Amino acid sequence: MRGYGFTAVGGPEKQAFLDVPVPEPGPDELLVRVRAAGVNPGDWRVREGSYGVSGPAVLGREVAGTVVAVGPGVSGFTPGDEVFGGCPGMVGGWAEQALVTASFAAHRPDGVSPEVAAALPVASGTAYDALNAFGLSAGATVLVNGAGGGVGIPAVQLAVARGLRVIGVASPGKHELVAGFGAIPVAYGDGVQERVRAVAPDGVDAILDMVGGDALRSVAGLVTDPKRLTSIADRPLALELGGFSLERDRSTAVLTELARLVAAGELDPHVTVVKPLAEAGEALALVEGGHATGKVVIVP
Repeated sequence: MRGYGFTAVGGPEKQAFLDVPVPEPGPDELLVRVRAAGVNPGDWRVREGSYGVSGPAVLGREVAGTVVAVGPGVSGFTPGDEVFGGCPGMVGGWAEQALVTASFAAHRPDGVSPEVAAALPVASGTAYDALNAFGLSAGATVLVNGAGGGVGIPAVQLAVARGLRVIGVASPGKHELVAGFGAIPVAYGDGVQERVRAVAPDGVDAILDMVGGDALRSVAGLVTDPKRLTSIADRPLALELGGFSLERDRSTAVLTELARLVAAGELDPHVTVVKPLAEAGEALALVEGGHATGKVVIVP
């Protein structure tokens, strides 16, 4: 079958269409006919060797599709089920058929499209896990640094749904979007601390960062308790600043809840670009170049 991935560790020049065998599902695995697959920054990081995958390999960490076969001992799913979830080893989704981890898969409700469902496991799941880790009560203030990105957009919505006050640090071009999802938009760059304190004089109760580096350092001093600071983009710096490294809850329960929130109108992963598999390289370039607002999805 046809898939899109990379031939060896390196830059975009290593990307290529691959002819690969249809995989056989093992324990805790489903084989699905892919209807949609998400694109994430982690995909180009896999290609660059950050996760130990040497290639050749098909890229893609999250998919929605129709179950074709179930692995040994797997229960709760049968051929013909419409599902979505994460791919084993964070690879394999950009293909006609792909493996999905059964314990990190859920049934797709009728009211949630494959394109939207495929955009939930990585970015929305990460945002959901971070808010759970913070353990904030309604009325608390959370700062989302990088509020206009793939993780930031669901983080804003999920926080608002919990009754939290959200300050969204984002580029000015994304302020209308961030405000539309319920956050108070604040611009990046010099003076960001002063701009945040203008709307939160006593600081913030938690920081979820998707940027890292100097952008994280510039807002870190605003959190009242450093133990409620985490970064998706720069975990070492988060730890250095007294924060924590986020542990993902890759479970059926989380995905089921995210789908419920979508169906209830409380969560929109904001899929802005849908490309055919033939244009997978262009889809990844949008994400790698930082030119995508919201989520990019590939449809075989």
